[in-house]
Amino acid sequence: MGINNIVRSKGYKQFMAKLYGIGASIVIIGALFKINHYPGANYMLILGLGTESIIFFFSAFEPLHVEYDWSLVYPELGGMVDEDQKKGKKTSVTQELDKMLADAKIGPDLINSLGNGLRNLADTANSLVTVTDAAKVSADYTSVLKTSAEKLASLNAIYEMQLQSATAHVEAANKAQVNMEQFVNELQASYENTVKYKEQVDAIAKKVAQLNNVYGNMLSAMSIGNKND
Repeated sequence: MGINNIVRSKGYKQFMAKLYGIGASIVIIGALFKINHYPGANYMLILGLGTESIIFFFSAFEPLHVEYDWSLVYPELGGMVDEDQKKGKKTSVTQELDKMLADAKIGPDLINSLGNGLRNLADTANSLVTVTDAAKVSADYTSVLKTSAEKLASLNAIYEMQLQSATAHVEAANKAQVNMEQFVNELQASYENTVKYKEQVDAIAKKVAQLNNVYGNMLSAMSIGNKND
């Protein structure tokens, strides 16, 4: 088997596909080691460049890509068909299409009806899109309302807690005020009792002083009488 047959064989093509992929990865790894200055970068670079040389060596034996002249199969690509033939083909195609429509009993009325049906279908589709958009907007609005209701419930709970706390503070303040008023009243009553007690003590002191005067006078009179005797 000659070299020409080998390089055109399926096995050689599969080998070259593997060689291109694996060899390219080795070349990239070698370049990566060299760029980032990894340990062993020089050896990896030599390995990568050696692999690339091997790839180039084997690729030199690959057969050249054949460019086929498709104009021989399709004359239209090479401009080898004249205008009359083109018109004839277009006319024949149109006639065949008319014949197919006639055989299928598809007339202008049916085509117009089909067009109207397609337009109605398009209008219906647009209406469905509008309804879908409205449903989406409604769903979004419902979601917003739900979120607002949840936040409002949370605010109500916080307000209720603050209201209870404020009520407790007010009750405590009222109770303290009542106790203070009671204390002031008791203090006022104690003061009044003290004043009355002082007045009573003063009255008793005056009476005792008066009695002392009386007893003093009596004693003075008795002592004078004894002297006269």
